[in-house]
Amino acid sequence: MKKIMNKKSVFKRIILVLLVIGVTMSCNDDNDDVVVQDPLNITESAIATPDLSNLVAALIAADGDLVSVLNGAGPFTVLAPTNLAFQNFLAAKGFVSLNDVPKSVLSQILLNHVILGTVKSTDLISAGSGYAKTNANGAGGQKLDIFFDTSNGVKFNGVATVTEADIDATNGVIHIIDEVIDLPTIVTHAVANPNLSSLVGALTANGNTTFTDLLSSPGDFTVFAPLNSAFTLFTNPRDNELTSILANHVIVGATALSSVLENGYATTAAKFYDTDNNLSIYINTDNNVVTLNGTSKVVAANIIATNGVIHVVDKVIDLPTVVDFAIANPNFSTLVSALTRSDLTFDFVSTLSTQIGTSPAPFTVFAPTNTAFSELLTELNMSALSDIDEPTLTATLKYHAVASANVRSITLTDNMTVGTLGGNITANITGGATLTDANNRISNIIAVDVQANNGVIHVIDKVILPNLN
Repeated sequence: MKKIMNKKSVFKRIILVLLVIGVTMSCNDDNDDVVVQDPLNITESAIATPDLSNLVAALIAADGDLVSVLNGAGPFTVLAPTNLAFQNFLAAKGFVSLNDVPKSVLSQILLNHVILGTVKSTDLISAGSGYAKTNANGAGGQKLDIFFDTSNGVKFNGVATVTEADIDATNGVIHIIDEVIDLPTIVTHAVANPNLSSLVGALTANGNTTFTDLLSSPGDFTVFAPLNSAFTLFTNPRDNELTSILANHVIVGATALSSVLENGYATTAAKFYDTDNNLSIYINTDNNVVTLNGTSKVVAANIIATNGVIHVVDKVIDLPTVVDFAIANPNFSTLVSALTRSDLTFDFVSTLSTQIGTSPAPFTVFAPTNTAFSELLTELNMSALSDIDEPTLTATLKYHAVASANVRSITLTDNMTVGTLGGNITANITGGATLTDANNRISNIIAVDVQANNGVIHVIDKVILPNLN
């Protein structure tokens, strides 16, 4: 009974609005021949336009009393689908009438047609293309984005074209459009933006729908989406690795806005070959620029869909080696300096860049932090890395790499002998994972399982030394 009374109340308001529209004010200049009509707000304008009657009916049917919302002060920009647009939408979704659409869903769809502020067609054309926030709810507690493109008319999310622009109202502006704009997924946004067409082509190559199915599904995803120019620069990907490369741009289970990204590692959807181990990605936010694996920068952030967020990047993120991770992470800058010292008689960089399928990959690397190297110099009464002679440095670095093994932390045990390129060390896990070198010096493993495409890194807080006796 309460719902019936509420609906009657809404209809009473609509009837009242209709009556208001029908009333005009006259200004008598002695001849009583000048009639001035009051300006209309957005709701009144929609009611007064016969081709928007389905929109009005939808506003009444939806949750949230949207009629009253659009009677508010605003200002609003409303993208108003025609009657035919609603008919086509219902038919495409398999609905007989508006009453078949869940009220909460209908409400969000309608709010996806409402942009806060007054946005004229000249504003859109001046911008050319880009994103605006709608009033609909998206992933991560954020409002949905809508993509506009004016290269061929004014189009929204790649589906709806403006057929009549700039209908002024007292609380905003209306643009009439020829399609209902459905709630966008990550795939919707990718397809709508012509600057991401190469990404879409890669995702759907050879009829493969794995990624489009995944990224159209409910859930939380963070996608780093390379621009077309990024794909142009990215040449000669290794055979059979395109799927893994694309998966390396997706974080599953999180809507990670740029504001929550911080220096550290995340896990992507890419796998370490035929295992259940997912590849890592290193995120650096220094100087307010988000950089991924040291090479790819976010150039447009926080494009919100219903199932996650897109960050547009300027380079394709290749599958990382253990060397790539060492270079990307500023906490390993001293390690990189050591590995690349010009007088070394062993080529660590080339060796540790070797891909799976070529000996001696894969690798397990125990990576000392900058602090670990600083403390080593103090321990050895030295002032700089250059003070360590080449034989000692080469021997030391070899103790930090294991060849032909991708040793994850779960496989470490107490009193486990670990054979490195330099010799044996001992792993223990009781009381925390540690490594003991030939001098009975103990290194704590402070971060584990940074998975590269050719091996795994574990971060340690003390440099491992060869036998110094």
